[in-house]
Amino acid sequence: MRLAMPDPAKQFFAATPASVGLARQFAMTTLASWGLPARAEEIRLCVSELASNALTHGTTPGHGFLVTLAAEEDFVRLEVHDTQSPRPEVQHPSSTDTSGRGLLIVEALSDGWGVQDRQPLGKVVWSCFKSGD
Repeated sequence: MRLAMPDPAKQFFAATPASVGLARQFAMTTLASWGLPARAEEIRLCVSELASNALTHGTTPGHGFLVTLAAEEDFVRLEVHDTQSPRPEVQHPSSTDTSGRGLLIVEALSDGWGVQDRQPLGKVVWSCFKSGD
């Protein structure tokens, strides 16, 4: 028997630094309302990294970013949509670099991640998390 899963949750955020914290809170509130606490901290950290990347590299003045969470029986999918086309790549910073670790964190904490083109412009950076304990 297939359990009824919640509809995907979506929220748009303005291109401002405060939006990263608001996106984290949106994710935590959504996961709690769905009764999915098992991977909440990892998802929260990935929301933070992907929202920060969207804010820094993926938005233009007047355009923010969209965060979507979807739950299936065995995983949670996080998506961050933005309006810029350049695809992010995993960086390998030195120990003295002060940035460039965001996708390494997403890669380490999620069970998979990737980038899809969005029409008419932009991209979606996604990550998946197997649910359960």
